[in-house]
Amino acid sequence: MNLEDLYRLLRSEHVQAQGIVDTLEEPLLVLDQTGCVLTANRGFYETFRVSRDYTVGRSLFGLGDGQWDIPDLRRLVGEIIPKSAAVVGYEVETEFPTIGRRTMLVSAHRLVHPDNNSTSILILFEDVTDRRRSEAQKDILLAETRHRMKNLLGIVRSLASQTDVEGRSAKEYRDAFLGRFQAVAEAEKLALASSDQADLSTLVEQALQPAGAERYRIVPGPPVPLKQPQVLPISLILHELVTNAWKYGAFSKTGGLVHLTWDIVKKDGKPVLQIDWREENGPPVTPPIRTGFGSKLIDLSAVQGLRGTAELKYEPTGLRAHITAPVD
Repeated sequence: MNLEDLYRLLRSEHVQAQGIVDTLEEPLLVLDQTGCVLTANRGFYETFRVSRDYTVGRSLFGLGDGQWDIPDLRRLVGEIIPKSAAVVGYEVETEFPTIGRRTMLVSAHRLVHPDNNSTSILILFEDVTDRRRSEAQKDILLAETRHRMKNLLGIVRSLASQTDVEGRSAKEYRDAFLGRFQAVAEAEKLALASSDQADLSTLVEQALQPAGAERYRIVPGPPVPLKQPQVLPISLILHELVTNAWKYGAFSKTGGLVHLTWDIVKKDGKPVLQIDWREENGPPVTPPIRTGFGSKLIDLSAVQGLRGTAELKYEPTGLRAHITAPVD
C-alpha cells in the first residue's frame, strides 16, 4: 500500500482510521492542522523507540531532539492545508536520539474526514538508510570498475614484461604468463564479490600472488576473519597498492620486493587491525604532485568502508602504507 492508497482508504467513511494506521509497518503520524500529533501507529513507536506519552499531543517539530524542526520541512507542512499541497519524499538525514544516524524520507498529505469539516495531516516516514548506503557503495564500485579498466592493460603489460623469456620455450612463457594473469583475474573477482567472506590472509595471498612468491614477503599476524562489509574495502585497498606497485613501484622493476604484515593491537581499550605495506628495491619514489583516484579510493575505503584510517608515505626506499580498522 502506497501513500495515495492509504490516503483514499482513510478518507472512506467505511474504514476505521486507527485500525488502518495500526496495521502498517511503516512509521506513520496523523497531525492536526497546527502540527500536533493526534495519533501514531505501532510502526512509529517501534522504529523510533519512543512511547505514546512522548509523542501524542506534541508538535512534530518538537519530537525527539527536534530533528524534524527544519525550516524547509516546516514550510512544506505548513502549506499542506491552506494550499492543498503535498510533501513527497522530503529527505532528512540526522542523528536520532534512540536509533543513531538514519536517513528518512518524509511524505505528507492533507486528510479530510468525511464526517466533519476538520482537517488533519497524514505523515509517512520511510527509512532509506540502507538503500542510500547501498547506492553509495554501488557508485564507488562503478567508479572503481572504470578505474580498473584503465589499469588493466597496464597490469597485463607489466606482467608480460616481468615474465622472463630467456631460456624458456613459447609454451613455458605462455604458461607462466597465463598463470599470473589467472591470479589477477581471481583477485579481481574476489574484490568485486562484496557478498563473499574471507580471512584476511586469503585476500592478501590472492592480491600478491600474481607477482610471484619471490617478489613479496608476508609476516602473518593472528587470524582475522572478515565480516561481509569488510571484504570489499580491504580488497580494493590491496588491489590499489598492488596496481601501484606494478605501475610505479616495487613490482615494476626486477628485484623489487613488497613486505606486508598485520597485527591486532589495543587502542582505547578496543581491538584495532593494523596492516603495514612496505616496498623496497623499486624505482625512486617521490610524493605525487596531485592525489590520484587510486589514493583517494584507498582513503575512502579505509575511512568509510572500514571506519579506520589510511596513511601513505612516499619514502626514498619505496612506498609505505599503514591501514587501520576497528575489529568489532
